[in-house]
Amino acid sequence: MTIKNQRGLSLSSLLVWSVLLVLLAIALMKLTPIFVEYSAIKKHIATIAQEANTQNHDANAIRLSFSKRAQIDNIQSIGERDVKITRQDNRIVLSTQYTKTIPLLSNVSLVIDFETSSE
Repeated sequence: MTIKNQRGLSLSSLLVWSVLLVLLAIALMKLTPIFVEYSAIKKHIATIAQEANTQNHDANAIRLSFSKRAQIDNIQSIGERDVKITRQDNRIVLSTQYTKTIPLLSNVSLVIDFETSSE
């Protein structure tokens, strides 16, 4: 008769893995809205730059357009003054960069730098 080794997790390893999975889930829940906001900013900057190039908008009209779109999508990380407007090869290029700090646990935070451009 042969003795087979038992396989599986002990209670302590199950507890450790559970804690790790919960911490990962918390981090993902805190990061998801930030990346959704970033994708909205990126989409709006590209759309506004395309409209500005076809309709010859001035800087104030571009900022007003971004402000209206940001209000609709509840973008709070940047404002209309944070969007840089430059001209390259007779095209309007919009860009922005910002930093977002996410508190994870008591004194542990995650800092993410975002940068996007309409090019």
